Amino acid sequence: MSVGADISLKEYLKKYFGFDNFKGNQEVVIRNVLEGNDSFVLMPTGGGKSLCYQLPSLIMDGTAIVISPLIALMKNQVDSMRGFSTVDGIAHFLNSSLTKTQMQKVKQDVLDKKTKLLYVAPESLTKEENIQFLNQAKISFYAVDEAHCISEWGHDFRPEYRRIRPIINKIGVAPLIALTATATPKVQNDIQKNLDMLDANVFKSSFNRENLYYEIRPKVNATKEIIKFIKNNSGKSGIIYCLSRKRVEELAEVLQVNGIKALAYHAGMDATTRSKNQDKFLMEDVDVIVATIAFGMGIDKPDVRFVIHYDIPKSLEGYYQETGRAGRDGGEGKCLAFYSYKDIQKLEKFMQGKPLAEQEIGKQLLLETVSYAESTVCRRKSLLHYFGEQYTVENCENCDNCNHPKEQFEGKDDIVLALKTIIAVKEKFKTEHVAKILAGEKNTAIKSYKHHELEYFGQGSKENEKYWNAVMRQALIAGFIKKDIENYGLLSVSDTGREYIKNPSSFMLSKDHDYENIDDDMDSKSGGGKTAAVDTELYNILKDLRKKVAKDLNLPPFVIFQDPSIEDMAIQYPITLEEMQHIVGVGAGKAQKYGKKFIEIISTYVEEKEIIRPMDMIVKSVVNKSGIKVYIIQSIDRKMALSDIANAKGLEMHELLDEIESIVQSGTRLNIDYYINEAIDEDKQEDIYEYFREEAETESIEAALEELGEEDYSEEEIRLIRIKFFSELGN
Repeated sequence: MSVGADISLKEYLKKYFGFDNFKGNQEVVIRNVLEGNDSFVLMPTGGGKSLCYQLPSLIMDGTAIVISPLIALMKNQVDSMRGFSTVDGIAHFLNSSLTKTQMQKVKQDVLDKKTKLLYVAPESLTKEENIQFLNQAKISFYAVDEAHCISEWGHDFRPEYRRIRPIINKIGVAPLIALTATATPKVQNDIQKNLDMLDANVFKSSFNRENLYYEIRPKVNATKEIIKFIKNNSGKSGIIYCLSRKRVEELAEVLQVNGIKALAYHAGMDATTRSKNQDKFLMEDVDVIVATIAFGMGIDKPDVRFVIHYDIPKSLEGYYQETGRAGRDGGEGKCLAFYSYKDIQKLEKFMQGKPLAEQEIGKQLLLETVSYAESTVCRRKSLLHYFGEQYTVENCENCDNCNHPKEQFEGKDDIVLALKTIIAVKEKFKTEHVAKILAGEKNTAIKSYKHHELEYFGQGSKENEKYWNAVMRQALIAGFIKKDIENYGLLSVSDTGREYIKNPSSFMLSKDHDYENIDDDMDSKSGGGKTAAVDTELYNILKDLRKKVAKDLNLPPFVIFQDPSIEDMAIQYPITLEEMQHIVGVGAGKAQKYGKKFIEIISTYVEEKEIIRPMDMIVKSVVNKSGIKVYIIQSIDRKMALSDIANAKGLEMHELLDEIESIVQSGTRLNIDYYINEAIDEDKQEDIYEYFREEAETESIEAALEELGEEDYSEEEIRLIRIKFFSELGN
């Protein structure tokens, strides 16, 4: 179906979604879909990708099939679509989470032509029964969301995505739209080739997200820094990414102990807990979700105000995708990553044992990440360059490198010295070893290889090992040094590096930032975020009402009205349903469905305050609510037996004591007297306590056992009293 001059796309946009104007390429993409052409859409997160298939699905005959890998995202988008319409069957999803009855209802709605949009997981699409069912349906077009999953060079490769084209051919050919928020030119070509859509019209939007602030910090006291950051941004929604599930669990617990409303989310959790935790985040019952980098969360939440990477991601695509979850509504979005080269080495270790081709891809993607993290260039410029886009502005004023430029100095001589040392050790050693030689540090390995006798030993002793590590990493990024992929980590000097030794030219190295007090600085300089002139009091009243309505309907608050809509209400003061339809993001459907309670409250407010509409005021930040204590602390507060706590969490007693020690060492005071008094004789208690207070030179359990006597005292008894001791005197 084509849209003629007599049909205004903007009228459809206003009617269904309540917006007056399209963003970026949305309109041309939608016209292309309506005209029956294949489309490849490259649009950053927050650019409005979903609308590119949602709007044409409502206009065209038949049902649009959206293939998406994220079950969580499907539910989210279906709720969102139903919020815009008065017909619940307008959107459905088909995946493994449905019961047989629910599945039957979905299929019936599709066959009855009630459903305009059907979300399908790629695994569900391949099932024979679903292929047969879709054969009977009238399909308007196919949309492949998160299309980067097709490519091995993409950050989230999924083999089942490579089977999409043959299945589509089996069901019945219809126009195809592939959408992704991240794709380098290589990944784009891979997607188009695999979907057999090399002739598709390509629509590329700028990757520049002006409202996002990018910052990399050295990974020093990262947990403490994160707590400080969150408390300075209290009440705001955020996501924290970690490398491992264990770290996710640990960090979520530490945040909870520190009064932050946080929950964990990773693929190892059972589906019910995972879904429950996500819903609490969407419903604003918790402020922060801690998740694994490896797991795509599919959080379609528009008002995420910060994304923190506790561990640096495996690729810049992954980093861009994850940071892109911040500020999707165009408001403030702070992207903070903690960087340590040790994390890169960990990621390199994970690659060992994989096929060489896979290692090669992984190695190159990691190198790009290192280059980005250590670069002194504007973060925005680096990211956009990676995606094949030029950013010509000298200073973006919204990243750490632009706001706090690093001091640079001439590093030509140091680069040459490092390259010569690598050649002197016959290119058979890793970075750390070469750095120790240059810094003049003698260890067993250096002595055994007689490297302390080399002419280069100690020639760089004016700087430490860390400095030389950084020099070599920057030389690696510049292409002067290569890392051997098979003998992992061994350094060799490239042809470019050998040429550089002969003809050295200026090479600027950079000193690290002084990161002290960066939080306060960042808050004032981070930019990003629209400051609307709104009535603060009304804004907060409307947010509370939205939360109550959402809770009654068991929906995330943003499904009712998004933040920009609430802000606009607090500027325009709509007091009729007709006026409500003119609020940004509120169409006729939403006004009818949810508007009544809101206009009642606004009317009363306007009357009581004798307001002349509209008026301007300034938004204040939302105050944070106190968090909950972790299970162990709660249980000890309730005087639960330690053995019961251990059993409840599936821990051995020594593992529980590890956890308790960790809590006490982090500064939390615990009172386990109730347990100690039952488990340990009073005299023994005094002896052990006295030992730690008067005699012990270290906290060592072994030393205590030796001193007190292994025949009379057990390790567990000593550990329990040591916990009491630290808790009472240390905290």
